[in-house]
Amino acid sequence: MLDETQPEAPAVKKSSGLIVTIGAVVAVTIVGGAGGWLVGNMLAPQVEPPKVEKAAEEKPAEGEDDKGLPRVATEANGVVQLEPITTNLAFPTDRWVRLEVALLFKDKPDSRLAEAIHQDIAVYLRTVSLQQIEGPRGFQYLKEDLEERADLISEGKVSRLLFRTFLIQ
Repeated sequence: MLDETQPEAPAVKKSSGLIVTIGAVVAVTIVGGAGGWLVGNMLAPQVEPPKVEKAAEEKPAEGEDDKGLPRVATEANGVVQLEPITTNLAFPTDRWVRLEVALLFKDKPDSRLAEAIHQDIAVYLRTVSLQQIEGPRGFQYLKEDLEERADLISEGKVSRLLFRTFLIQ
């Protein structure tokens, strides 16, 4: 009965701790970002852009290839460097492969035959999945498959397929 006789105290609104927490997180984020930017600018090296004029002077003009080391991939050696091949794999389709190969001919190189092999390699790479070419064993299988296809297309005129670069992204 005593409880009924005492009047109830008015409810006091308490400020939410959530608003204070959000404000503190925002303040710390701004201070941390500004500090990181300041320290990054102090520690980052000042890099000058490359000068285009010097690069143009150092580049040899056409026909002056005999001044440096001779190129390995020349038709006189029976080696034909193919254009780089960039294509996506069959699975997963968001993975890309870039491949640069050279063909070693037994006799005189044939440019039409090299172009046919180039196109066949590009088509074949679109059918390969990432799991098939993972690891050293998968890479060896890929190389053997491509050499076999080149041998079939050239009817034995290509003795080897030389990998220059192989990149999966």
